[in-house]
Amino acid sequence: MSVSIDIGRGPDGSEIGIDLAELLATRLLVQGNSGSGKSHLLRRLLEECAGQVQQIIIDPEGDFVTLADAFGHVVIDAGAYSAREIEELAARVRQHRASVVLALDELEVEQQIRCAALFLTALFDAPREHWYPALVVVDEAQMFAPAAAGEMNDEARRLTLSAMTNLMCRGRKRGLAGIVATQRLAKLAKNVAAEASNFLMGRTFLDIDMQRAADLLGMDRRQAERIRDLQRGQFLGLGPAISRRPVAVQVGAVRTSGRGGGQGLIPLPEAEDGAMEALLTDRLTEAAAQAQPVRRAPPPPAPRADLEDAIALPRVLPEVKPTEPRFDPPASPPAPPPPAPRAAPEPGTGAAPEDIIRAIALSEGASYRPAASLFREFAIRCRQSGTASAHIDLPRFRRLFAMAISGLDQTDEPIRSAIIAAAEGVEDDLLAPYLALLIAAHTGTAMPDEEELGRLYGSASPSRVRRLLEHLERQGRIVVREDFGGDRSITVPIDPVIA
Repeated sequence: MSVSIDIGRGPDGSEIGIDLAELLATRLLVQGNSGSGKSHLLRRLLEECAGQVQQIIIDPEGDFVTLADAFGHVVIDAGAYSAREIEELAARVRQHRASVVLALDELEVEQQIRCAALFLTALFDAPREHWYPALVVVDEAQMFAPAAAGEMNDEARRLTLSAMTNLMCRGRKRGLAGIVATQRLAKLAKNVAAEASNFLMGRTFLDIDMQRAADLLGMDRRQAERIRDLQRGQFLGLGPAISRRPVAVQVGAVRTSGRGGGQGLIPLPEAEDGAMEALLTDRLTEAAAQAQPVRRAPPPPAPRADLEDAIALPRVLPEVKPTEPRFDPPASPPAPPPPAPRAAPEPGTGAAPEDIIRAIALSEGASYRPAASLFREFAIRCRQSGTASAHIDLPRFRRLFAMAISGLDQTDEPIRSAIIAAAEGVEDDLLAPYLALLIAAHTGTAMPDEEELGRLYGSASPSRVRRLLEHLERQGRIVVREDFGGDRSITVPIDPVIA
């Protein structure tokens, strides 16, 4: 069955369409400078064929999420999922033939590239029984298939180029029809651009891009000047799904709109002399001193009821608290502060050794001091108070200190016994942060954040805290989950026998 997608009108007012069946077999390349109407063209194409074929949209700017309101697309907020969940989502998208928008706008550029590469690769690697026809639209394709490495590291570039090449070169047999849009052909990898058989070329000013566009359209150098004179929303089309000869098309109207700023002029606000300056500088120092919130994506529109259970993954992790983003530059560790001065207890009072250890643990900066220094202070305090301490050696002191600084000695039985049993075999220098994680897991409170874990570990270095968590995870004592937005969550497997 042949279905024609109406994308606009020709110079004589005739309808210009795209043969959907032919498009699925031959792919499409859209090119045009910023403001030429590429996104408008893609939106028109997607709206006209919505409901007739599955649509998968890689959206780095969040422009196409509004399709969910009118056509039921499922919006996947990439920043809310881990790498493994992104791959699983892609597999379920193919299995259930859901039309989706992968919204990448809340991620940094390199995170966008990695996330899109993982998603596209998982689409490509779907099992043969899920090879249903689907349009895969990649906006700003020069980001994901760059002609040169630029500032991207080699690993990310290999990953994304492989994914885009598979989509355009080998995707047809798997039912994937790539539609790539780019601002500049010179920035798009040639292996990706060369696999498209259909072209829609918009306004272009640079000679190198204009000449490449003219070559793809089969136009000579003199005819190539037409590309520079195109107006916004005007494209030259060629290909088996469009026309056997270059044809001009004025893209038609769309029913939805993007989330970008308005294109028209808006009157400036009126203000009396000095009022605007006062508005800008009022309480500026106080505002700048406030902590900036972590950038998070707005909640995506609710997916269709018949797809929600099929695509959405369980997101509830009760023992989770996000930490600061892992991509923030690590702070330089501050010098350990000296212990706060305190009055020595009266000799002969006979205080319990555990009370003395707790007092040391509560002193400022105690966790940053060497264990030998803390043990010497413990011995001095015991002599001053007349407390017998010969039965407590350095290893036992370190474990008692970890229990005190983590707050374990303040918990009630039987939780305390269960936590002590669960922490059996943990190295002394890791014990305090691990006990804090166990306490949060057993009591149902929020997990300690990165700063608190660093204090318990005796380090202000985020990288050392990450290595601590990786070590505990390799031992099977915790499960660390990090999403593309940089948020980390920690879960402690609890043995139901001792919980």
